[in-house]
Amino acid sequence: MYKIGEFSTLSKTTVKALRYYEKKGILSPEFINENGYRYYSSKQLTEIAKIVHLKQSGLSIEEIKKVISGCDFKQMLLGKKIEVEKMLIEYQHQLAKINYLLEDQNMKYEVIVKELPECIVYYKEGRIRDFSQAIDFIVSSAEECKSTNPDIKCAEPDYCFVNYTDGEFRPVDIGYRYCQAVTKEGIPNDIIKFKKLDKVKAVCIYHKGSYDLLREAYAFVLKYVEDNGYRIIDLPRERFIDGMWNKEDTKDWLTEIQVPVE
Repeated sequence: MYKIGEFSTLSKTTVKALRYYEKKGILSPEFINENGYRYYSSKQLTEIAKIVHLKQSGLSIEEIKKVISGCDFKQMLLGKKIEVEKMLIEYQHQLAKINYLLEDQNMKYEVIVKELPECIVYYKEGRIRDFSQAIDFIVSSAEECKSTNPDIKCAEPDYCFVNYTDGEFRPVDIGYRYCQAVTKEGIPNDIIKFKKLDKVKAVCIYHKGSYDLLREAYAFVLKYVEDNGYRIIDLPRERFIDGMWNKEDTKDWLTEIQVPVE
């Protein structure tokens, strides 16, 4: 039998940690005498080694307690493996962002990876001659939706965006789709349709300024997607936050580019 100090030396574990493990019920002394002195046996060296090994593998004290109590150890390890793999992916993305900063990349754009929530949208799809027709296309969609859905309401917070359906940049004869999030699915007509969008991860950047410079923003975010091993799974969304309808100076226009990825 070993006193707690001796056992601490043999097991390479602090006395404080041994008392903590006792308090948590995962390693109790073999014997406590009438004076409160704690004694441990040599077989408990194997037990403390297992506890330390599990702790170094990332298991919490509560998880270690479950293992000692006889839970499905393999299932717990598989769950921990998935958790660690997710953390590694997150750390890789953080490392990529740090490398971008160290390489003094264009700090005009800061990348955010976030989850876009599911929503119901009405959408209008068609072609516009050039970008000068975009505002009329968007504004008219609200009236066209109200014609068969007079009680339809926009979701809060407001969420609307456009897609370019050609799959490539075109300065003229542009395939254009406008989507507006609403509180419920309405009645479609010849112009307006409804659909539910599932939640999706997206690589996003904010572009402040004229729409003439959006091509530069797209080039930046698409390079980031490629450099960080993402795969684009849907058309990018161009979300207008501030624009000519509420800001006179083009320098104050704010657009978010959202690229759905996995």
